[in-house]
Amino acid sequence: MIFSRKRAAGRHALDERATNLPEIEDAPSAPAEPARGPYDVTEAPAEVQRLDLGSLQIPAVPEVEVRVQADQQGVVQQVVLVHGQSALQLGVFAAPRSEGIWDEVREEIRQSLLADGAAAQEATGEYGTELHARVRTEDGLTDLRFVGIDGPRWMVRAVYQGAAATDPSAAGPLAHCLDGLVVDRGVEAKPVREPLPLRLPREAGEAAAAGPATGPADAASAPGNR
Repeated sequence: MIFSRKRAAGRHALDERATNLPEIEDAPSAPAEPARGPYDVTEAPAEVQRLDLGSLQIPAVPEVEVRVQADQQGVVQQVVLVHGQSALQLGVFAAPRSEGIWDEVREEIRQSLLADGAAAQEATGEYGTELHARVRTEDGLTDLRFVGIDGPRWMVRAVYQGAAATDPSAAGPLAHCLDGLVVDRGVEAKPVREPLPLRLPREAGEAAAAGPATGPADAASAPGNR
């Protein structure tokens, strides 16, 4: 599921029909919606089926499994999307109105990785500067790719694991989910970098009471995800 910006109706055809009309000032145009997400809730395309987790709304993409870990009160602790041999962990945080925080957060993750004996390298990705790392877990060495997207008073942190960590072209449907993600920041004042609240969908309440779902543990326990 790929989202794209809607194009304005045929401007050139209108110009040709208006050659004999008196000149008038152009009416102010409505702001164009972003070509891709993650979207702020005020800019998100309508009529898209999404899983509402509160601060995050995840688009429904075929063959992508959403694994949510929550406590007994329904407070979500972890969100992981899984497709094939790849996984994508999502987190969303409060940010200041004036500037983004991904540059600072990325450096902190890098320092945390180094302290744990893992090398990390920066690389340029579709959303700007990413952080690539290989960490040691109980299952052996695991590749991780950290992606950060600054929005209006929020930041999304996405961590790819598996094939998509080393080959962005393998992200496929997971990348579509990230492109279509919607953030509902809310209007309450929040400390910078505080995780925005996530909750289980109402229909998942009974499943949460029975026990939390499990997702890939490697990305959750890696530095930068604590």
